[in-house]
Amino acid sequence: MRETESRSRKKDLEYWKKIIVILCLGWVIIWIYRTALTPIFPEIQSTIGQYTNTQMVLISSFYFFGYTGMQIPAGILVDKLGKKQVIIPGFLLFGLGTVIVALANRITTIYLGSVVSGIGCGTYYGAAYALSSSNIPDDKRGFSTAIINSGSAIGMGLGLIGSSLLVKQLGMPWQTMVYICTIGIILMIITFFFVIKPNEEILVDESDSEKDVNQKQETKTKKLFDLEMISAYLLYFGTCYGYYMVVTWLPSFLQEERGFQGLAIGFSSALVAFFAIPGALFFSRLADKNQDKKNILIFALQISAALTLILTVLAPNSSILLIALIMYGLLRKLAVEPVIISFIAERASRENYGKTFGVFNFFGISSSIIAPALTGLISDNTGSKIMGFYISAIILVITTVTFVIINRKKKLNKNY
Repeated sequence: MRETESRSRKKDLEYWKKIIVILCLGWVIIWIYRTALTPIFPEIQSTIGQYTNTQMVLISSFYFFGYTGMQIPAGILVDKLGKKQVIIPGFLLFGLGTVIVALANRITTIYLGSVVSGIGCGTYYGAAYALSSSNIPDDKRGFSTAIINSGSAIGMGLGLIGSSLLVKQLGMPWQTMVYICTIGIILMIITFFFVIKPNEEILVDESDSEKDVNQKQETKTKKLFDLEMISAYLLYFGTCYGYYMVVTWLPSFLQEERGFQGLAIGFSSALVAFFAIPGALFFSRLADKNQDKKNILIFALQISAALTLILTVLAPNSSILLIALIMYGLLRKLAVEPVIISFIAERASRENYGKTFGVFNFFGISSSIIAPALTGLISDNTGSKIMGFYISAIILVITTVTFVIINRKKKLNKNY
């Protein structure tokens, strides 16, 4: 009997490790697509005509419009239908969108493909983190989430370097990167189909069933919008605002305002992505070992990230600028996101994971619509993107301080 239980537990553990790997790969593909087009806007315009910065960045905004709009509906579908039943159709839509973009000969068609891709990718966040939170042991959740999230950093780096190398350096058609993404999407759909279990609610700990019963009794839907949770949503908005502003406009900023050329643009921008991985792994492990000090860690990471954003535009030379980018990579969204996700998972009931993470990411990702467009508008009117960096830092500080104050008051009230 004990041997059977041991084998069953081992299989479950093997399953949650597989979940970490495939979810990480899913983010790799999504982020290759998200970042591949930004460095090659001039090449895209050579086939579809000349447009302003604001018009071109709408390619990203339309994607994120579809992505954001799907967060809450996808979260509800995840809770009702299951993770696998949402992830696979979502990636099918994602693939359809990339095909539309690759075949486009006018900007309106690219907008359409971007919306379709965004809707498809919009199903992923809630399903992915509901799947990971349901299967990964609590004491490994932060570190495991950091590994999953590292897929976005890898994908971002591959997207920036790949488009700079293949299109700018080697002169290949800009559609090459889009077709590469389409092939990756097909491979991921096959992987999801065979790896994710139809009934994926796996209990990795004997105490989980009892914990679930208690959570179901104590947690109601209104818990989604209590003050603690709202402060976490706003915190994530501030975190994502700077992140998506940098992802969208850093290559252009380096080229137009700092004189970087060719492959140097992609490699310098990719520093932010690649240095995010060790930062995320280190700080998530630190958070797992110091569960009661998560708020302090969040505050330190966010304020430090704001300072590196300011240093990026104030840097007197390229060397200090690259140091600022490396530091921002270490301290940015990927470093703090696993800690925030762990914070959310601890306060949400398992049966509401999809909806909770959908609402959470809706707040965060809504910044991806605002930040690129606002920075593009600022650039068109002032000739510089510097003010976009300052605005990002200010928003990050305000939302972080709000989060710390609210949760500090909650903690004091509980102690009394």
